This record gives sequence, structure tokens and C-alpha cells, in this order.
Amino acid sequence: MKYYPHPLLAKEGWFYIVLSIVIAIILTSYNFWLGLPFILIAIFVVQFFRDPPRVIPKEPNIILSPADGKIICVEPCLDVYQGTQSLKISIFMNVFNVHSNRCPADGNVEKLTYIPGKFVNADFDKASVENERNAMILSLANGDKITVVQIAGLIARRILCYTSVGSFLTRGQRYGFIRFGSRVDIYLPLNYKPCVTIGQKIKATQDIIAKLEG
Repeated sequence: MKYYPHPLLAKEGWFYIVLSIVIAIILTSYNFWLGLPFILIAIFVVQFFRDPPRVIPKEPNIILSPADGKIICVEPCLDVYQGTQSLKISIFMNVFNVHSNRCPADGNVEKLTYIPGKFVNADFDKASVENERNAMILSLANGDKITVVQIAGLIARRILCYTSVGSFLTRGQRYGFIRFGSRVDIYLPLNYKPCVTIGQKIKATQDIIAKLEG
């Protein structure tokens, strides 16, 4: 099963990709050595905005990773957006990761909360409560509610979220994007068992990060 209604290069990057390539071509045609750094910049921009399709696991009662990156937190804590004790799993995306955000499970968007804030390194724990962020509460078919939080990072200055309250999202569906390094936190009910460990590298949609126990 695949969900992929968009090009291999993220639409959010088309302007930057075209601009960097045009500048590289112009400068290289004038002087190769002058244009070489801009060729490398263009290559970086293209790889940053790549957005490959992913195979979506079909197992029931699973939570998929909403982002590419590295697991930096797996711990019980308070979900401040719902006011409940939860299992928190945090994923750090560096500038070499794919930056599309995808829905971790089938569910209805119950609430969206945008909070302006700082732009400290997204690898720091305080980024979860101090940085600019956008929280989505998703109501699942079994009655569980999960929270997925897009968090801006040190370089990231734009969080994009394309869904709205009342929308139904399917697992693996692309719903947002964060530019240039960031973080995603996901809060799950305590009856979910983590399937990842700190330091593990994962990919959005295709990797399972938690399963419902029982």
C-alpha cells in the first residue's frame, strides 16, 4: 500500500531548487571555479527537498513514524496538549533527512494548536516547550487520542501544516513539512509499547514506532 499524491521533489522546495540551479548555471558559464560552490549548494537543496514514496505497513493497532530522523526521546511524560500522562517519542530531523511529515495512524483531526516560540536547537529537550510548534490531536477509530507536534529547529523557520480540524487522515498521508532541520514529538496513551530505542534511525511511514498492547 502506498500513499503518494505528489512529486518526488517536495513542492515546498521547487522555488529554491530552480533558483539554486539557475544561479549555478549562470556562474558556472562565467567561471567554473566561481560556480562550483553554487553547484554544491544546488545539489544540497535538491537532496533536502527530496520526497520519496514509502510502503505503508498494514498491521492493525500500530503507530508509524511521522518523520525521518533519529529517535532522541522515549519516555513517559505529561502531554500538555491533552493534559494526560503519555508515552512521548521524539524524532530529530537533521538537514540531510527527508522533511515531509506524514500521519502516523488513521484518524480524525480533533484539534490543531499553533504556538509561536524560539528557534533553539531541536535536539535539546527544551525545544519541545520553547520552540515554535504546531500540535495536532488525532482521534483514532478505537477511541484513543494521540498528539503529533511539529517543532521548528535552529535553522528551521517555517512549519507547514496542510490539514484542518474535522479532516480524516490515513496512515502515511502527507500532511505537513518543516524546512531545514527540525523535530517531531508524538504523544501516545500509556497502553502503547514503544518499538524504537534512543539513537535509532527511522523513516517516516515505513517504520513502526509503537504498538497497542493487548
